[in-house]
Amino acid sequence: MGLQSSSNQTVEVCRNQPHQAVGGSIIDAKGREIPITEDMIQEACQELEKRLVKPAPAKQD
Repeated sequence: MGLQSSSNQTVEVCRNQPHQAVGGSIIDAKGREIPITEDMIQEACQELEKRLVKPAPAKQD
């Protein structure tokens, strides 16, 4: 079985500590280093989903 054939399978990801840093940081306006958390990533993804604009259906002649 190759990678292509397993693409329809899903794996649930469960973080036990969503406030724990996930390995990256951002620098705020005051120059402080802020660790990126799972919560921050999830919030950003939810915001992007809200702003998602679906393409208009293709016109048929």
